[in-house]
Amino acid sequence: MNDCIFCAIAAHEIPATFVREDDEVLAIRDVNPQAPVHVLILPREHIESVAELTPSQDGLWGRMLHVAQAIAEDEGIDETGFRLVVNTGKAGGQTVDHLHIHLLGGRQMTWPPG
Repeated sequence: MNDCIFCAIAAHEIPATFVREDDEVLAIRDVNPQAPVHVLILPREHIESVAELTPSQDGLWGRMLHVAQAIAEDEGIDETGFRLVVNTGKAGGQTVDHLHIHLLGGRQMTWPPG
């Protein structure tokens, strides 16, 4: 996707603060953090949203969740608690059409979230 900001970040065409990166998944700090820890975990492969995942991508989805878990440990929020959010579609609050997980922590989360 030539016009996808996350694809451009994954290709290192747009700068970002990388937290983790491998052949399948990368994690970057959110430029507009909503918590002391706000990291986005996304696949290198362009997948528009969680609604577009197929059973053949179960391994990738699991990998993304494990990366989120590892970052929570690295950031020291695994014991106190954290939130994983996946916005899907316009009504779900998705603003970038590239699958990503928000990892939020470092403060008390409220409910309902919005």
